[in-house]
Amino acid sequence: MCGVPHHAAQSYIDILVDHGYKVAICEQMEDPKKAVGMVKRAVIQLVTPGTKMDVKIGEAKSNNYLAAVVPAKGKYGLAYADLSTGEFKVTTLNNRFTLQNELGALGSREIVVPDGLSKDDKKLLGQGERLLSRADAVVSAEASYVSQDLTDPLQVQVVSMLMQYLLTTQKRSLAHIQKAVAYAPAEYLEMDQDARTNLDIIKNSRTGRKGDTLLAVLDHTKTAMGGRLLKQWLDRPLLDLAAISTRQNQVQTLLDHYFERSELQDRLTKVYDLERLAGRVAFGTVNGRDLIQLQTSLDQVPTIQEILTKLDDGSFTQLLKSLDPVQDVAGLIRRAIEPDPPISITDGGVIMRGYDKQLDEYRDAQANSKQWIADLETSEREKTGIHNLRIRYNKVFGYYIEVTNSNLDKVPEDRYERKQTLTNAERFTTPELKAKESTILEAEERATGLEYDLFQKIRDQVKQEIARLQKLAAQIAGLDVLQSFAVVAEDNHYVRPTMHAGSHDLTIHGGRHPVVEQVLGEAKYIPNDVIMDSKTDILLITGPNMSGKSTYMRQLALTVIMAQAGSFVPADDADLPIFDQIFTRIGAADDLANGQSTFMVEMLEPTRR
Repeated sequence: MCGVPHHAAQSYIDILVDHGYKVAICEQMEDPKKAVGMVKRAVIQLVTPGTKMDVKIGEAKSNNYLAAVVPAKGKYGLAYADLSTGEFKVTTLNNRFTLQNELGALGSREIVVPDGLSKDDKKLLGQGERLLSRADAVVSAEASYVSQDLTDPLQVQVVSMLMQYLLTTQKRSLAHIQKAVAYAPAEYLEMDQDARTNLDIIKNSRTGRKGDTLLAVLDHTKTAMGGRLLKQWLDRPLLDLAAISTRQNQVQTLLDHYFERSELQDRLTKVYDLERLAGRVAFGTVNGRDLIQLQTSLDQVPTIQEILTKLDDGSFTQLLKSLDPVQDVAGLIRRAIEPDPPISITDGGVIMRGYDKQLDEYRDAQANSKQWIADLETSEREKTGIHNLRIRYNKVFGYYIEVTNSNLDKVPEDRYERKQTLTNAERFTTPELKAKESTILEAEERATGLEYDLFQKIRDQVKQEIARLQKLAAQIAGLDVLQSFAVVAEDNHYVRPTMHAGSHDLTIHGGRHPVVEQVLGEAKYIPNDVIMDSKTDILLITGPNMSGKSTYMRQLALTVIMAQAGSFVPADDADLPIFDQIFTRIGAADDLANGQSTFMVEMLEPTRR
């Protein structure tokens, strides 16, 4: 990377990492002015596909998970974390099939593994051009903190290995990494990778993009956090009837209160990515503009609380009780940081006047000195009669008096000391200007150094409240998804499904395919009924090509996923049992969004090559 301009380094790093490379970043470790001999340098960070912190435009609603896998006697410990948000999850999987499904759902581009991995496991984990990185499970204070709620030794081992890899590559504080949360895939509606792919839940199976998917239909979130959480809810629909009912009650409340929901949306659009801002604070890469974004986000929370208070049916009571607006952090930033600060935190101009007395004194000295320079310029023009005489400054020559060649004959003899000769002008100085230059630069250097120290202290104060910020971020994200469900229900005329446990009876009247319905636009989607009572275990669906068999079956699967995620569903009415698994390979090569069946796609395939 030698020769790359530092201000453009990130674009080069992104390109290399996107191609599967790891990039080591080196920096000077001491002040060149104080160094004796060669300035010490060291690797300060290793950027890898699974540890990217900088998010590209358009990817804010996506997670970048780094996974770790440890095999043990036929079982697998799986942990994954998003370094940019601090999310950390862990599970134990009983076979390679479930491991493959989990990794497919995560979309991890990098997996941390131990030594001694079998050839079969290497082949499985390396599918899809995943990068395999090696690490050891090392007991450390950070690993102990993250794994403190875990009881399974295999889970503790894989969490420790993942934390060791993060510490080794990032070489800095990871205070934003949350305690690992253990889960089991069986706690949620299970779908294998084939089902996820063929149902076009998150990505379109033909284009690989978000368009023409269930996610695209349901995503009216206003925040990046909400967009990421919506994906998680669709990937892992609930099995708990009470939890589903709670979400549905909240969606219904927001649906019934249009004006309050509109006001809530207005506030959510002003909330930045609290999770990633907290990550940048912990990582030490936060700047003044990031802190202003954090303050702007926190300033919306009191109004959000007022809006929720107006919804007095009790569905948001628990959220209101636990919602912490973190106004002490907002107040600190408001007092300390300029409303429109520069991007750099080392060049000054970040800290508000009035926040620190010593800094204000340095700034006053700078202002007075610069006024002295302006007065000197006016005085020299009057004394020499040179009206275009200028006193200027650059980093190489400092302050100087510049006189054009056409006016050199007007310069009094022995008045100035020659400093530099240019093609069209001469530059001079005086003993007084030299002395004042020293005073100005000393004040600037002290002010800039003090500003940087103050900014670091402010950042450290905010860092102490990361746990509160992350909790608030999770609550705001959940609220954002719920309002998105309410908007979609209103716009698309969805209904609240009745959910029950204990029987397999299923009734849907006037059901519709949520994605195909949107693609058709003004054309009318023909609704379908699905009825399965206690005497019906299977429905055998037959018909000619393009008769809608795949659409009918997918329609039911997507309705179930929506219902158990907490969303309303596209139907006239629906009474559904709790499903625990969905299997499907239906229409594996069709393109429903564009009205092409499997048969039609296969017929057209040769013409596309």
